[in-house]
Amino acid sequence: MPRLTAADFDQELLILFDAYVHGDIDRRAFLDRASKFAVGGLTAAGLLAALSPDFANAQVIPAGDPRVKTETVNVASPQGYGTIKVYVAQPAVPPPGGRLPGVLVVHENRGLNPHIEDIARRLALEGYLAFAPDALTPLGGYPGDEDKARALFAQLDQAKTRQDFLATAAALKARPDGTGRIGAVGFCYGGGIAHMLATELPDLAAAVPYYGNHPPVEAAAKVKAPLLIHFAAVDERINAAWPAYEAALKAAGARYTAHLYAGTQHGFNNDTTPRFDAAAARLSWDRTLAFFKQHLAA
Repeated sequence: MPRLTAADFDQELLILFDAYVHGDIDRRAFLDRASKFAVGGLTAAGLLAALSPDFANAQVIPAGDPRVKTETVNVASPQGYGTIKVYVAQPAVPPPGGRLPGVLVVHENRGLNPHIEDIARRLALEGYLAFAPDALTPLGGYPGDEDKARALFAQLDQAKTRQDFLATAAALKARPDGTGRIGAVGFCYGGGIAHMLATELPDLAAAVPYYGNHPPVEAAAKVKAPLLIHFAAVDERINAAWPAYEAALKAAGARYTAHLYAGTQHGFNNDTTPRFDAAAARLSWDRTLAFFKQHLAA
């Protein structure tokens, strides 16, 4: 069966799914409102299943790939929840000198699921020490179910969670197998965290938010890291706040580059769902890797 894409779904249904993914409506409301799109033998539940992640068939670098060394470590976060678990990926064969630049990989609003672990392994094969924290650590970690994960995520104290990410950035910077130069990449919720890190860490070397919420405009004056910002074209929820934040970045003299990918949906880089856009994902990823190579080289 051919892989489904965003073009196979009504745009109104995709907007409805985005609202469900981000907690604006619950599962029952999604199913009720999606029922009008359930035609040709499909049910609303079937539509939800078709739009939901398929991790097994979308892996790029499988877990256990011998080219990648992985481990899970605990990072102390005294101002956050106390401890946060981090998935660590790096090349199995160390580079000459043995030390790698670091990239903090920040997940969407479901915690550290298999897709984000895959992103970390992809970065490892590009020569980075990838650090992927799980914000759901204090609630038992990613539960293996996207609906449960989304419900758990809403229970987090975001002030503490932000401190957890700041703690993991500090731990990554201090790793003896790292060079001390670190960047951050985040997707959706994680894009917002990547933006936040750029306002809080003056020594952050690079930040790449994918379709993430912007910080308050007054925070733009604190941005020292160069930014590479990726936007989906059909994503009013995120894009509406960009003009004001861009004006603040300009006023602050911040270094940034922003790309808008025509015809794409929020989440276009996530290859586990039909919102994935292969061309935009490839182009944005190539730009991301070039950006990290430029700014994270020792």
